[in-house]
Formats: sequence, C-alpha cells, structure tokens
Amino acid sequence: MAILSIQSHVAYGHVGNRAAVFPLERLGYDVWPINTVQFSNHTGYGSWTGEVFTSAHLSLVWSGVKARGRVGDCEAVLTGYLGAAEVGHFILQAVDDVKAAHPGALYCCDPVMGDFGTGFFVDEAISDFIIGHAIRSADIVTPNQFEAEAISHSVIESIDEAKRACEAIHEMGPSIVLMTSFKPADQGDSAISMFLSSKEGFHILSTPEFPLDPPLSGAGDLSSALFLGHYLACKDPVSALESMADSVYSVFERSYSDGGRELRIVQAQESIAVPQRRFEAKKV
Repeated sequence: MAILSIQSHVAYGHVGNRAAVFPLERLGYDVWPINTVQFSNHTGYGSWTGEVFTSAHLSLVWSGVKARGRVGDCEAVLTGYLGAAEVGHFILQAVDDVKAAHPGALYCCDPVMGDFGTGFFVDEAISDFIIGHAIRSADIVTPNQFEAEAISHSVIESIDEAKRACEAIHEMGPSIVLMTSFKPADQGDSAISMFLSSKEGFHILSTPEFPLDPPLSGAGDLSSALFLGHYLACKDPVSALESMADSVYSVFERSYSDGGRELRIVQAQESIAVPQRRFEAKKV
C-alpha cells in the first residue's frame, strides 16, 4: 500500500519529505512524495536557495499521478511544511481524491507552524489555513507543544492542561492527537516527552533528552511519518507511539554521537526498520 506525502524537500539534510519518505520506505510502504518547496537546506541555517512551488504546479504533478489509475492503493495522506497558504487548497483536494478512491484512507496532518524559541516561522495565512481547515479535515494531527497551544488557544504547562488542549483539538475533528514534543513545567532538562490522546485515553512517553545546541531540525517530521506508518500497520496508537519513539531516539543517539546539525537517518536505518520497545507509554 502507498502513502502520499506532501511536504518540503531539501537537497542537503533531512527535514520534510527527506525525513519522512526513506523511513516509511524502510517500514515497507510505497511512498508518493509531492514536494511543496525545493530548497538547498532547511531554513534553520539562516540562508538557503530554492523556490516554493505553486498550487498549480502541485496540482499538475498530482494529476499525472492520478492518471496512473492507482489512487485507490493509497491508504494515507501525510502533510507537513506548506511553503504557501495557496497550497492548502491543493492539499484538501488531494485528501478528498484519496478518500474517494479509498474510503478507509487516513489524513495525518503535521501542522508545521513554529516552535518554542523561534515562534511562528510561517506566515499568518498558513497558520490560519492549518488551524481553520487542515486540522478539521485530519484524522490524525501531530503538533509539537507550541503548535498544540496555538491550535487549542491555550497554555500547556501540565498534564491536565495537555489533556484539555487535546480535547479541544479533538472537537475540531481529529480522532488522534499526538504532541511530538511535550515538556511539563515540572519536568527537568534531562528528559523530553510525547503526549498521545486517542480512544485508548491519554498516554505519556518520556525519553532522555540529548544536550543538542542548536536542536536538530526534522525530528517532528520523522516522528509524524513513523507514527503514521506504525499506526497503519497495527491500528493501535499506543503501540505505534512506542515503536516510533524507539526509532526516533535511536536516530538521535546516532546523530548526537556523530555530531553535526542533521538527523543521521540513513546511518540509523536498521533501528527504523526494526524498532525495539525500550520506552513505555504510560496512561495518565
């Protein structure tokens, strides 16, 4: 089965589709990447070259994919960095196309808007589209803590506040909410958590945090892709979280050991293909 992944592309490094496609392929999926931008590198470096693709360009690419007559093979759509708000209309159409051909298909929205320390790094029109439209069409949404606060219009500093924020997001449409990074106010710097809300209840999973400065970009993109891949395979969000968290931690282990500013996804690929279960998701 296939996954349509609509995200950014960089020539150097691993963010967006470069952090999602290969890991999903290592899990056995046929991935159809459509790139919203093509940049030399991620924008965290401060300078980059390349361009943002128009909605017309993406629609043209998608029309060629549809002409192959295999859209019904697609069991999920994964979206991330948009590049321009106009791309949002293409995304919703692509989701509709996939669900019409495969009624059981899922839409997983990684609402890439910003993070603590940097604030919003997309323009207001993109944030408005994500919060006003994409989230409401999604089955699964995977914000970081900053993005979850923006979507739920709340402050999240505790587990109870995380629960309330997730409930507010559920009311917008998604049945699964995964905060891919979560640090309660009483949690020290030595650990980082993920917070999951689903029909199985609320779960938190914590791992050691590596002292990386600057932080590695692309971790959220990798987490969203692997969570979706594992969830499609097992239909158990808690199990998917535990498998994903182990692989992401393994990538961070290798990245920290090797140094540099990029995720060492290729070098840690065996841990992606065959994750262990080192970290337990605890019900809260």
